[in-house]
Amino acid sequence: MLFDTHVHLNIDHFQEDLEEVITRAQDAGVERMLVVGFNEETIPRALELAETYDFMYAAVGWHPVDAIDMTEEHLAWIEECASHEKVVAIGEMGLDYHWDKSPADVQKKVFREQIALAKRVQLPIVIHNRDASEDIVAILKEENAHEVGGIMHCFNSDQSIADACLDMGFYLSFGGPVTFKNAKNLKEVAKEVPLERMLIETDCPFLAPHPNRGKRNEPAYVKLVAEQLAELKGVSYEEIVRQTTSNAEKLFQI
Repeated sequence: MLFDTHVHLNIDHFQEDLEEVITRAQDAGVERMLVVGFNEETIPRALELAETYDFMYAAVGWHPVDAIDMTEEHLAWIEECASHEKVVAIGEMGLDYHWDKSPADVQKKVFREQIALAKRVQLPIVIHNRDASEDIVAILKEENAHEVGGIMHCFNSDQSIADACLDMGFYLSFGGPVTFKNAKNLKEVAKEVPLERMLIETDCPFLAPHPNRGKRNEPAYVKLVAEQLAELKGVSYEEIVRQTTSNAEKLFQI
């Protein structure tokens, strides 16, 4: 039973063929998914999907790229949504220094506010990190984020960052990039991460794994990530599936 811990089936990319996408995922052995809402439009849709499908769960948060748009009312709304019975995490949240829509200081403020929210509602957090590893780690430490723990979503940093996150009790989630032929450093990190701290995801529709790189990603492809990790770790595919699913169930208290 595969657990895709980060999907965006709640955005327009899947508007035309959602049922077909779900069927392909189930045929590939995907039996659980976490649908991640990250702004005013995608949070209600994430909740709707979680209510409609018993094998889907939801995370609610505010994406760092859009941090400049978040109001106090949005923060209160996210906290209200967190009481929904199918919401199992807060996020995605974090820092993104690739795009310049939201200034770094605004992103940091919104990130800290969401960590505090997660601590109030006692839910784990889902961390988005793009070109901001050092600041991410510093804020997680300063805000005592280890108290709730969570996921370093689509991990793509070096071993020192991996070790820092593992030391704080976070899980590292691997997606399509770990299958890319040029991802030598990430593959080496994956070899070192303990199986009991590893998760798998697609981040669909983004970052499709090899050999589908450049195409629309979908949950069925999480199987390719699991197969790559099994090869890197020198264990069976079944062991990767069993352990990553168990890890997700433990983290989300499912």
